[in-house]
Amino acid sequence: MSLPPGFLDELRTRVSIAQVIGRSVTWDLRKSNQGKGDFWGPCPFHQEKTASFHVDDRKGFYYCFGCHAKGDMVTFLRESQNMGFMEAVETLAQEAGMAMPARDPGERQRADRRSQLIEVMEQAVRYYRMQLMGGQAEEARAYLDRRGLNDAQREAWGIGFAPDTRRGLFDHLTQAGVAQDLIIEAGLCARPDDGGAPYDRFRGRIMFPIRDARDRCIAFGGRAMAENARAKYLNSPETPLFDKGRTLYNIGPARAAMGKGTPLIVAEGYMDVIALVEAGFKGAVAPLGTAITEDQLRLLWRLSDEPVVALDGDTAGLRAGHRLADLALPLISAGHTLRFVLLPGGQDPDDLLRASGTTAMRQLIDRAVPLAKLLWEREIDGQVFDSPERRAALDVRLRALIDRLQDPNLREHYAEEFRQQRRTLFRSGGEPFTKGGAGKWQPGKRKGAPEPSLPGTRGSLLAAGTGEVGEDLRILSILSVLAAHPPLMAQFDDALFEMETRRPDLQDLQRALLRISHQTPPPEAEALARDLGDLLARHLTLPYLQTLPLRRARSDRHEAQKFLEHELGVLAATQGGLRETLEAMEQITHLADEGLTWRLEQANAERERALRIPFTESTDDSDTTSPDGETVLDRLINQQVWVKKPRSGPQ
Repeated sequence: MSLPPGFLDELRTRVSIAQVIGRSVTWDLRKSNQGKGDFWGPCPFHQEKTASFHVDDRKGFYYCFGCHAKGDMVTFLRESQNMGFMEAVETLAQEAGMAMPARDPGERQRADRRSQLIEVMEQAVRYYRMQLMGGQAEEARAYLDRRGLNDAQREAWGIGFAPDTRRGLFDHLTQAGVAQDLIIEAGLCARPDDGGAPYDRFRGRIMFPIRDARDRCIAFGGRAMAENARAKYLNSPETPLFDKGRTLYNIGPARAAMGKGTPLIVAEGYMDVIALVEAGFKGAVAPLGTAITEDQLRLLWRLSDEPVVALDGDTAGLRAGHRLADLALPLISAGHTLRFVLLPGGQDPDDLLRASGTTAMRQLIDRAVPLAKLLWEREIDGQVFDSPERRAALDVRLRALIDRLQDPNLREHYAEEFRQQRRTLFRSGGEPFTKGGAGKWQPGKRKGAPEPSLPGTRGSLLAAGTGEVGEDLRILSILSVLAAHPPLMAQFDDALFEMETRRPDLQDLQRALLRISHQTPPPEAEALARDLGDLLARHLTLPYLQTLPLRRARSDRHEAQKFLEHELGVLAATQGGLRETLEAMEQITHLADEGLTWRLEQANAERERALRIPFTESTDDSDTTSPDGETVLDRLINQQVWVKKPRSGPQ
């Protein structure tokens, strides 16, 4: 719905921003000059004791000199109470006594129908509340007593009871004049397949109203009292009011709490949420009977950048956490992720709070583990990595997780995280490699710069490679030299693991080498070539690899090591520079500043600097080098032989 011209201006003249914000902020009367519309107080958006938050009531704007939050009254409601734009406007319009612009007739009719359904739901809330006080609810009240919910808390959460009668609610509502079609459309009752009289959907259950962000009842969840009930928990069906895949229990109060710096905690069920909120964790929510959906994840991220998922401390809880981690992996970004808490001893949040208190829960939330750690622990749990094959299988699984990430920068950080965890878990006999200065790869135990190239090694075979094809040539050369010198693979296994390849055939060769990189003793080059078969052989016949003597099994190993150090360094610099450039370009479309320009300049400079570092391998093939020192492969890459040239016609 669009707003007519001047509507917001009229709204701002009728409502005082100081009055709106004053409901959340205590003004500093010594610093404020209320007669001039000048108000100061502590900022509601960050923790502080000084009055650095300024409101200009005459201009209708606020600004914090601490955290730099700023905006008008609509912005304040959106940021402090996590409202949508139109919701904030409607709230202010009601306060100002202004009617919202009329909707089109179809929209008005749908809104009227929704209003009728919501009123039916509220009547059901009152009916269930009344039934909780009756004789049939004695067992239900005893259960709530055992869970520590007193009468005031039951009232606050609207908890009621559905008696075990077939038409109790239906008869109550129809006698109050509610139409049958409304009762059924609201999901409160259902018709049998044979077309008989409608019956109550909820019977013999403790009832929990499910409310939307505006505190309107849109559905119910019911816990069965009978031990042999087919479903312990039952939710309302999908209705015009209720889409369980897009709704969270306690979403409204949790959204309001987010504006006060409260952590957003995702629990499993209604009682967990109630227990957390009553213990002071006001930002608790729960999905509704099913695993969290993508829509619910996005809803959580609108409330908090890092929701904390509280997992029940049993096998089922951990499995639920793993499923959620897999769902979230392609969706996370630098600003949106998840953290996880696995509760001890098979407990749920309600159990823990009653047994150990609020302090224990707060400590667990403060120590919540990041998503990457949860995934790592899943991949190694209960396994023994006592063979090269098992370690290589772990590498393949980790690489598959990294490949599911959509953000290139995040992929790099996940690769680094897994590399560090992997190094801690097991170390190979060779030296692990780490990123050194200027994009080079150097042994982890080696200090200072790499040894200088040998006298005959100037002007790298691949140094002039540009673009994706040039990068593929560099990767192929690295893989072929590693295959020709298996003893070097353990030394370069970290670099091999982190190397980003685009072509499927190169990825297959990379995975194959990873699987045997920890083999002790390393295989002979000839045996490895036979095992790799066509994965390697189809590449070795390519003309540009014929110019690379180091891909031969009997070439000098020391020369091959220096070649790999150099080429992996260049590859790391070019791929890292590209990632930095892409990230900066993405951000610069939103906010161009000197910092982003500097990042682009540094990324390009780093790439150019890496490409200028000379290296060639010594060779006895006199026909591979021209008089000016350029190799055949240099010429192939410089001339971009893979690009089809236009056919020259007669002059």
